[in-house]
Amino acid sequence: MIVSSYSETKPIQELPGIVKREVACADKGAKNFCMRVFDVDPGAATPSHEHQWEHEIYILCGQGTTVSQQGETPIAKDSVIFIPPNEHHCIRNTGNEILRLICVIPIIG
Repeated sequence: MIVSSYSETKPIQELPGIVKREVACADKGAKNFCMRVFDVDPGAATPSHEHQWEHEIYILCGQGTTVSQQGETPIAKDSVIFIPPNEHHCIRNTGNEILRLICVIPIIG
């Protein structure tokens, strides 16, 4: 078992306004899933994209919207998002503070 602190994980500037921390991934021994924590600045958004795997997202704080083929859906603290494979999507911070989320993806060998 490994117990670590989110704040001790090296931040990676993913894009302008988006910081990623890989808190439990292959480098820590995970073989199946990678858990990442993202901080999305006010007004910033993840790129609109899709991929072959599902992923799950949990919103820790802040507010925003998910944008998908079905339209826009508001999200806020304690929202849970399931994104199936091949669904076009992005996450946008529409609030005035950081939108922090946990994102879990499979480790593709």
